[in-house]
Amino acid sequence: MHTTHVWNLFDLHWKKIILGLLIGSGMLNTADAQTVGYFRKHQEFYDDKPIHYGFLFALPVTRFRLVHDDSFLTQDTTNRITAPVTVGFRFGFVMNGYLNDHWDIRTTPSVSLYNRAVEYEYGSGKKRRELREATWIEIPLLFKYKSQRRMNSRMYMLAGATFGFETNVRKRQLPGSDRLNAKSADLTIDYGFGFEQFLAYTKFSPELRFSHGIVNLYRTNDPNSTASIRRLTSHTVTLYLMFE
Repeated sequence: MHTTHVWNLFDLHWKKIILGLLIGSGMLNTADAQTVGYFRKHQEFYDDKPIHYGFLFALPVTRFRLVHDDSFLTQDTTNRITAPVTVGFRFGFVMNGYLNDHWDIRTTPSVSLYNRAVEYEYGSGKKRRELREATWIEIPLLFKYKSQRRMNSRMYMLAGATFGFETNVRKRQLPGSDRLNAKSADLTIDYGFGFEQFLAYTKFSPELRFSHGIVNLYRTNDPNSTASIRRLTSHTVTLYLMFE
């Protein structure tokens, strides 16, 4: 057998080995991509529906922003007036309308239980607390800007306004405690941000929303009002847990 022929057989043999190794490596990479790189996309066609509904639970942390009247600086009876932070509870519904790939319009009508208060400290050392325990119906109108969806999650921001009104007021019978004299309707400016997580059968959205009242809730023309207060506005930070 010629040397050249032997060399050709040897070369062909190694070519077959190298080709086999390359094919095997490609098959392993493909299998690895299918097992490791695969990630299920839940509710892939979620945004194809124009309207979505859901429900929510929320924890509002709220207080009054208090503006003193000029008479507070000249009188000697009241040393201090404060509005403490209180925690309430909220539950309601979600209705979200699709506008385009990045914008939605939404409303979250809800029932809120508030327990706001104003505390007075007098020169004699005496203290008094005025409470406003009430159930509110709140109806917001919000515009939502959402990021591009990344598999099963995306971020969003929202802003708008909320109209709210009281349905009932409870007066707590405690020594030194009176009912706070405030109006029963409010309008707030709202803004916040949230995170959407798509699950197999629902979409879970934790959200943090800030609300600032623009209506003076204090009844300054009432004869029972304290002259030391000129303005009360509501300020609330709410943690939402929404399911759509």
